[in-house]
Amino acid sequence: MVLKLMLAAMVGVAVRNRQADMNAPRPLIASSLDKLEMAPNPIEPSWVIAGDPQARLSLHSRAYDDQATTAIWDCTAGTFRWYFGWDETVMILDGEVHVTGEDGSERTLRAGDIAYFPGKSWATWHIDSYVRKIAFCRKEFPAPINLALKLRDRLRGGRQAPGGLAA
Repeated sequence: MVLKLMLAAMVGVAVRNRQADMNAPRPLIASSLDKLEMAPNPIEPSWVIAGDPQARLSLHSRAYDDQATTAIWDCTAGTFRWYFGWDETVMILDGEVHVTGEDGSERTLRAGDIAYFPGKSWATWHIDSYVRKIAFCRKEFPAPINLALKLRDRLRGGRQAPGGLAA
């Protein structure tokens, strides 16, 4: 019984602290690309098909709920398979990459191009010399939460919550 009371008290404190954190003002996170420090981010060796691609990463920001991140990633020449564990939208900043999707579709992405890679999918990346991208990554919510969010949106009649894309 004492253990149950202790556990309930810990859950109560955690919920109260989480609510206080969520209500606290959240800072704007902004940075120049040149000021982000890139750190080695090795590609899984078993994914490398050809060459010696050297990748680096700089995490720019992480969403308050840990469900999304924004990062800068770059890589030198090579060919490799890549597993997208999260949904990822990329914008190529420099260089280019030849991408082959699981369905066999091929695209060359160059500076200014935007692409979306669904979570739980593979793609083959071939980089002739260098590529740098900004990556917007989003974790998939568990099925029950997704269902609840869809139900909420239907009940709202398609109305959007305040916030979102800037005008």
